[in-house]
Amino acid sequence: MAALKVKDLCKTYEVNKRQINVLKNVSFNIDDGEMVAIMGPSGSGKSTLLYSVSGMDRATAGSVKFDNEEIADMSEKNLADYRLVKMGFIFQQMNMLKNLTVYDNIILPGYEAGGKKNRKIVDERAKELMRKMEISEIADNDITEISGGQLQRACICRSLINNPGILFADEPTGALNRNSSEEVMRMMIKLNSEGMTIMMVTHDMKSAAKCSRILYIVDGNIKGELELGKVESPKGDITEAEMKKREKTVNNWLVEMGW
Repeated sequence: MAALKVKDLCKTYEVNKRQINVLKNVSFNIDDGEMVAIMGPSGSGKSTLLYSVSGMDRATAGSVKFDNEEIADMSEKNLADYRLVKMGFIFQQMNMLKNLTVYDNIILPGYEAGGKKNRKIVDERAKELMRKMEISEIADNDITEISGGQLQRACICRSLINNPGILFADEPTGALNRNSSEEVMRMMIKLNSEGMTIMMVTHDMKSAAKCSRILYIVDGNIKGELELGKVESPKGDITEAEMKKREKTVNNWLVEMGW
């Protein structure tokens, strides 16, 4: 069953009185439990696609349905409320409040969505997520006292605090070194194995190779699609042999796409 249905999506900007068509009649579905990577050259429309699909930016035309609700028809307030509880977001720039501890940053959107009466539930959810992401020991740390990988895992916890139906990730490993990138992708596989639907923009072939499917976008159009199959791993691990096989497949396909 498709969790996300995108049909004839267009996004146009006006620059110096000229119309710039960034997305041109893009259509695709993402099924429940898929982890789909969006790849393509710089300026191809990857991030614009993610922002338009998630409602962070208004599409110029087309339809985006999540759980059969049309996002384009929502008011700004309703859309903001919808994103808060139905969607999770992870970005390359890990924007957390510097005057709060890691734990307080994680619970903040939960408190905002749930009100005072549900704070105990939010607290338990935060502790559970931090255990799952293996960062319980840094709960009371300031965000400047932890590694980049730990910070991004904390961002994942924050994005999941309201039990969203889909996770949008824009270059989640882009600011991390290789070890931290591996940590974060292991957690993403772990979440996906538990059923979380994920749409991820990435330029990193190794990260994309861990996804179940890759869409390749060029000049605002989807040029190609690669089915890899889901990595079923409750711990987020993947064998070296399997990883090499997937990377070879992705690399050959990217060459065909003109990467």
